[in-house]
This record gives sequence, structure tokens and C-alpha cells, in this order.
Amino acid sequence: MVGEIPVFISPMDVEIEGNGRYRHADTVADLAAMLLSSKWPKSRPSFHSALMASLEAMEFYTDAATARAAFVIAAHEAGLRVLPDDGEKSQKNYPRNDEQRPRADAGGKVRPLEDGPR
Repeated sequence: MVGEIPVFISPMDVEIEGNGRYRHADTVADLAAMLLSSKWPKSRPSFHSALMASLEAMEFYTDAATARAAFVIAAHEAGLRVLPDDGEKSQKNYPRNDEQRPRADAGGKVRPLEDGPR
């Protein structure tokens, strides 16, 4: 929208366009656009949490880090790779679709790993 101030995030690239094809995001609006794109699987609980966090950050110009973190959780649940976040994990042999990955519960809260990846 014209005249709105962008809410910036730590830059990321998301593998949403297919295997090895990434879309770049610098703002919370970029995150919301990816979430609302036809390529995003919308049936997971973390999708709704990420979308709400993004909309709230854009509306109130706050909490961009929370919106970004919720987006990363939703991306992981959807099986999407996020760079640079996943760059460190892949060096530790952190599998992309492993059940040991942190997940959001039905309320959108993140469940931490207990023992780490196996």
C-alpha cells in the first residue's frame, strides 16, 4: 500500500518456488505475501499463527522478530527450507522433515526439542 512504512526483518530466502528455487524477504509484508501465495500449504496450525503475527506486525509496526520466528516455524512445518536459518542446522546434519524438529502446537506455541536431532 502506498505511504505505509515497511516493517523490516532480518533478511531470509525461502525455498517456496520449488527444489532449490528461493524467494527473498526483507519485510514482514514479504512474509505475508509468501504465506498468502498459492504455493503455501495453509492447513497447518502454524500457518495461522505466522499469518496473524505478520498482520499484527504490519498493523502496529512492532514485533517483526516474532513474526519472522513464527514464519520460520510455519515454513519448517510445510517442509520449506529457510536461509540463512537452516544453513547452521544443515552443518549439524539437521534433517529438513525430521519429526525431532521444533513444532508449534495447536495454539501456535513452539515446543522445544528435548534431546535435539537424532
